[in-house]
Amino acid sequence: MINTYQIFLISDSTGETLDRIFLSLKAQFKNIDYKVNSYSFTRTENQISKILNVAEKKENPIILYTIVDNNLAKNLANACNKKKIPCFGVLGSLILSFSKLFNQKASHEPSGQHVLNDEYYNRIEAIQYTMNHDDGNLLNDIEKSDIILLGVSRTSKTPTSIYLANKGYKTANIPLVNFNSIPKNLKKNPQNFCIVGLTTEAERLVDIRKNRINSLKDNKNQDYTNLDKIRKEVEDAKNTFRKYKWPTIDVTRKSVEETAASIIKIYDIFSSKKNG
Repeated sequence: MINTYQIFLISDSTGETLDRIFLSLKAQFKNIDYKVNSYSFTRTENQISKILNVAEKKENPIILYTIVDNNLAKNLANACNKKKIPCFGVLGSLILSFSKLFNQKASHEPSGQHVLNDEYYNRIEAIQYTMNHDDGNLLNDIEKSDIILLGVSRTSKTPTSIYLANKGYKTANIPLVNFNSIPKNLKKNPQNFCIVGLTTEAERLVDIRKNRINSLKDNKNQDYTNLDKIRKEVEDAKNTFRKYKWPTIDVTRKSVEETAASIIKIYDIFSSKKNG
């Protein structure tokens, strides 16, 4: 019988950092049954006390926390020690170590990463731009893009674009229906833009498109899911990417995060060449 672990994620901010850390952590362990209990904006001892009252009544509780207030963090750690609940601070030792390296005290302000500075507003602008330039829209000002994604239908262009936008990159994506789908200025100056081609295995694309068709309850377009036609689509796209010497990423077995990480590396190389 597999035990269910009750994971308590306690944060003094939105909890986004903790969610991502736990996502990476749990990926390292197989066959673990768990239930996540998330608590955000936890900033008082009273809140801590109420959470621990819930936790100690559960089977196999484990607490992970990101609390930058030293006194509150110590209060949580001491209370967990008394109740014999495993408790792990995610940022505490890192903040202390970096404080020593930088030779300055940390601010210990909750939500410090969410300050409304230029970086924040640039990210919002990137998201707005990306949403407006999804699926080949508003190509008249595509030169303002940081990154342009090309690919046949259902190669994860939109989710990858949105992920990149959240990282602060203005990203346009264009569906590659045929050679004429590519804007003339991109073909005229193919190396002046950071353009990345997304491709995938035809067999995998068939399954994805069939699921899409079923969700839309539209079975009229048989060519859209025809394997032979998809193979030609994919091969034509690869030939186009080779013709213009655009870097290509096969997304068949990649998550959006992995694809985006590869694209950011390509963008960094492109930028260094352009500015160097």
